[in-house]
Amino acid sequence: MMNTKSTWIWFVVAAMLAAFIFIFQHYFGPTVSVASAIFQDLQPQSVTSVQLIPSGALEIRADRVNGSWLLSKPISYPAQSAAIETLLATLQKLTPAKISPAELREHKSSEAEFGFDNPQTTLVISAGDKSWQLKVGNKTAPGDQIYLRVVGADGVFVSDADWLKFVPHSVTDWRSTALVDVGQNDFDSIILTNAAKVIELHRDATNRLWRMTRPLQVRANNDLITGALQQLQATHVTQFVTDDTNVDLSSFGLQPADLNLWLGHGTNFTAGIHTGGGPTNDPAQLYAKRKGWNAIVTTASEPFAPWHGTVNDFRDPYLLELTAPVAEIEVLDAGSNNFTLQRQGTNGWKIAGEKFPTDAANVQQFIKTLAGLRVADFVRELVTAPDLEAYGLSSNPTRQVTLRSAIGDSNAVIAQLSFAAQTNGIFAHRTGEDFIYSITPEDYSRLPDAGWEFRDRQIWNFSANDVAQITLHQGGKTRTMVRTGANKWSLTAGSGIITGKYIEDTTTALGNLAAFAWVGRAVTEPEKFGLSTNNLQIVFDLKNGEKYSVDFGREFQLSNNWGTTTVAAVTLDGERWAFIFPPGLYQFVLSYLTIPANVP
Repeated sequence: MMNTKSTWIWFVVAAMLAAFIFIFQHYFGPTVSVASAIFQDLQPQSVTSVQLIPSGALEIRADRVNGSWLLSKPISYPAQSAAIETLLATLQKLTPAKISPAELREHKSSEAEFGFDNPQTTLVISAGDKSWQLKVGNKTAPGDQIYLRVVGADGVFVSDADWLKFVPHSVTDWRSTALVDVGQNDFDSIILTNAAKVIELHRDATNRLWRMTRPLQVRANNDLITGALQQLQATHVTQFVTDDTNVDLSSFGLQPADLNLWLGHGTNFTAGIHTGGGPTNDPAQLYAKRKGWNAIVTTASEPFAPWHGTVNDFRDPYLLELTAPVAEIEVLDAGSNNFTLQRQGTNGWKIAGEKFPTDAANVQQFIKTLAGLRVADFVRELVTAPDLEAYGLSSNPTRQVTLRSAIGDSNAVIAQLSFAAQTNGIFAHRTGEDFIYSITPEDYSRLPDAGWEFRDRQIWNFSANDVAQITLHQGGKTRTMVRTGANKWSLTAGSGIITGKYIEDTTTALGNLAAFAWVGRAVTEPEKFGLSTNNLQIVFDLKNGEKYSVDFGREFQLSNNWGTTTVAAVTLDGERWAFIFPPGLYQFVLSYLTIPANVP
């Protein structure tokens, strides 16, 4: 049973506590009510300046200039626009509680009590003819709220203190750490000096390709320049070292600078960076200075490494860049193996003057090979006609390749490359340029020698159901296998049924035979490919009376771990064609379609 005396004691304590809370709030604590936004009509996009006057510290001021924020006090330097815009957006949404003027009058020392006689920070925002001034006072007793006063408005406000994290403690908090301003990254003009070299680069507005204009008029290394610019735009200041205008720049390696880099649009260079030495205790950093600003900073050295390259590093390392779709490829050969590839429809190709089908994938690979030919060495600059003659690149080069964007149109030349294979190297020249290059023999060997190499590699097409019998000739022996049904084969010699599944599978694969690569047309000297009457020959007799046969030559090992295979020969359109037999299929042939050595 509950003790009646104890119950009354607890009731009295609760009543006294309620009375204390009422009296404190009514007579001692300010009464608050929910207010609207503290800054009426504030539109962040219209703000032209933000001024912060912290207690006991230097004033910080940022002004919007041509769409970007710039610090003007205590130093002049580009500002972090995103940080300022975040603060303004936060203030626009700030809706604190309000202490009424009547309540304030009951607090004789409200200025000191709320911290407005010496505010933590005074914030002044200007937008045209409008301005707002906010004083940030003391924190409330729990410490998670803050007293605020808008100069010129009645009352005091109380808000969460969380928004103060967007207020800078020093000017460094609002300094831009970018070395290239955001919004200026679509540069099309670059001038750089490193050591004694001056290199000027410009990007074509139409094809977006970079070109060097000084010290040479040449195609530029698009991959290097694009990658270096991307690195540069992502590079940031790691430390602000000094803003002293009287500092000795030579002590930082900045007078003269190791690298001067100017970036712009057309003839208007809007950004510049100078770099020098680095801190002795950190080789991964270097000293840098932005054009037009006094600050010396440190930043990572790696993104600047490409800009220290030689003139040739900035030259296009490829012989060819494709600026339009290729419609025609004309190849002239000193050995008279001339041919012309012409596009048919969207994806098809043909060889002019030939009736056999063309392998479109092989043509596309040829174009890819041409576009991937790298310069091994920049051999000679500003060449004359005698120079070209001396390198075998004038009237009768070893090979000349012309790419056109329209068939038969001499005015639609994308590029023309001439090659001279000499004992001291493979030299190349591009029509319209005054330079001689060299390429590696390995790259040159990837170019086709004749048009017939582009014949469609599909040799024939039939199914196992179409086959009546297969005859094998090998080493003076003959063996015939008759198909008696699905997966069923027998020997005509009367030795009965033989295992047919693997013969069936191999026959099915051979029915879709495609050359790995063509190696000879109109073969008149089969012994050059190891072909002889003693080697394996497979003859397919089809049920419709058609007959197909393939002869096998000498074995060899393919590169790139493709395995062992052989040269084979077939007759197509009345001509003897030699080709590399597919290596995987060749292993099935050896296993299931050869005559065993012990068979008489």
